[in-house]
Amino acid sequence: MFSALQSHAWAYPALEAVHIVGIALLLGNLVALELRVFGRAAALPMQPMARLSLSIALGGFTLAAASGSLMFATQPGELLANRAFVIKMGLLLAAGCNAGWFHVRGSLRKLDALARVQMLLSTAIWLAVVFCGRWIAY
Repeated sequence: MFSALQSHAWAYPALEAVHIVGIALLLGNLVALELRVFGRAAALPMQPMARLSLSIALGGFTLAAASGSLMFATQPGELLANRAFVIKMGLLLAAGCNAGWFHVRGSLRKLDALARVQMLLSTAIWLAVVFCGRWIAY
């Protein structure tokens, strides 16, 4: 499979496009949820909005993680030597820890100041992940 990714001129760019679609689904839905947490679209009930946004975001993450893993498998040595890639992996770990903390403490039910800080932190981390992803290629 990895040789197919390397031997077909269209395969790797297609995989990159899938990766970008996953990121868009993830980040777009997190931002939509963040806007709701900050009071925008207040007519939308929080729990149904959160279920929808988070399920689509999880699907986007799954798509991005699967495509990213395949891209990694084509050049692991080169990527592990790339500082932007290593930082991106650390940021992904931080995003996961923040998401876990957010859900364990029941932040969606509380919607307190800490929940808002966690949402802002999440968006900032994911934006940093995107920036690092772009720097990997350069």
